[in-house]
Order: sequence, then structure tokens, then C-alpha cells
Amino acid sequence: MVKDRAGRMMIIPQSRKRWWKRPYFGRILRFSCGEVTCDDALDFLNSVRDECADIIFLDPPFNLGKRYGDRTPKDDRLDDEAYMKYMTAVLWRACAVLKPGGAVYLYHIPKWAIRFAAILDKELTFRHWIAVSMKNGSSRARHLIPAHYALLYYTKGEPSHFTLPQIPIAKCRRCGESVKDYGGYKRFLRNGLNLSDLWEDMSPVRHRQFKHRRANELPVKLLGRVVQISGVPGGVLIDPFAGAGTSLIVAAQAGMRFVGNDKEESFLNVIHTRLTTRRQPFAPQ
Repeated sequence: MVKDRAGRMMIIPQSRKRWWKRPYFGRILRFSCGEVTCDDALDFLNSVRDECADIIFLDPPFNLGKRYGDRTPKDDRLDDEAYMKYMTAVLWRACAVLKPGGAVYLYHIPKWAIRFAAILDKELTFRHWIAVSMKNGSSRARHLIPAHYALLYYTKGEPSHFTLPQIPIAKCRRCGESVKDYGGYKRFLRNGLNLSDLWEDMSPVRHRQFKHRRANELPVKLLGRVVQISGVPGGVLIDPFAGAGTSLIVAAQAGMRFVGNDKEESFLNVIHTRLTTRRQPFAPQ
């Protein structure tokens, strides 16, 4: 990445890195372990070469009328047909960009996750519908209270890389004992529990004092599990909706390379700041 004399962020105009189909022209931040562009997600994916990603992480706007950067709530409120058409194109392209044995993770609300699953089923192998517990759902007329977000996990054939994480046993804050009775199996759980497809030990909505932007951002813990399950040192993670850049930070910490993108140029400033702080010393180039 190019900086001016004051050390402020500057954008380079083109790249010939190995993940592009042809030289990419646009707004690019370059780091020692990857690049971040400012583009429409579909145009970005169409510029990436086929079968180059070990992990593709997708956390698109949910089409709920939220504000992201300079965009108005109307920009996140397409009619269902238009949104479905756009996301279908994104998913088809993601499948092409994924390596054989690679993994796609799609984070969304169940209403859309079940529709997008039907698209992914045509090209990829279903692994899990991971339920990420929601702590603050509110009721609507004739609906149950929503209590989880969906994290769909698919691979292109059998996974090339899979690690089963272990998590600590949940314990009571007062007495220090486990909150569940594991009976005679408790002695086998000294090193922790094997991770299931129900993630209740995190909040997917970060408290505002920990956020790096006005819009919501996913916790490092969630992305850490994604990379732990499917990541490989030296591999490539691609995120077309990078937002505050959490997936890129986690990938770099795990020794992966990344190619991120977001439509909002202001989010590139957030990503630059997070990737160049003392805690995440991933030097710009």
C-alpha cells in the first residue's frame, strides 16, 4: 500500500496478484498478507480467478433497511425478487471461485438462508446449518421469537481441511460447577467439548463500545472458528462483503492470505486502521 508523507492511507490503482483473472484496476489497499478493494461484491468476484479460494466467507447486507456507511436504508431494501437475483449471482460466482475441497460459509437470517441453501445445494456439498444464538430477538405478530442466525457451511466435494475445535465446558459464575450434567462422561471432557452446530457461547451483535463502525460487525470468536475449522496456513480467504475486516484479521493471524472487498470506501479506512495497529501488525506494502 502507498502512503503519503504524513503516513495516511493511500490507494494503489492496479494489481497483478495471482488471485486476479487479469490485472485488476480499481481502488486497492495492499498489505503483506493480502489486498482489499472497494467495489461491488459481484463485480469483485467476477474479477477473481476460478478455484483460487480455500475459504469464502459471505456476510452480505440482510436487506432489512439498515444503514451501511454512506448508503441510505433504501439501498438495503430491495424488493425480494431483485435481492434474490443479485445474491444468486453472487453465490454462483462464489462456487466457481472456490477450490475443490474448499469451504463456503454464508451468514444470514433463516428466511434467506433457506432459499440460498437451495442454490448452494446445486454446486456444493452441504456440511452444516450452524445456529448462532441471538440474545435479543423481538417478537412479531404470528411469529415465534427469533433466536438464531444461520451460518451455512458448504464444501466443494469432501473438505481438504477440517479441524474439529474443542470449547470449554460452560460453568456457573457463582459456584464454578458445569451448568450441564454430563453424567459418567464428564471425565472425558477435561480438555473441553467437541464443537457442535449450535453456538451459544457468543453474541453475534457486538456491543457498541467494541465496534469499529456504526453498523454491526461479527465477533472475532465466530470468524476464528470458521478459520480454525477450514483454514490452512498459506491458503486464501476471500470476503466480498468485508465490512470492518474481522475475517481478514483472523485469516492473517492464522497465517492465511486474504482478498477482501467492500462497497463502502469508508470501511477501507476502518480495515486499514485495524490491520496496521500494534495488535495486528500486518504491514502495508
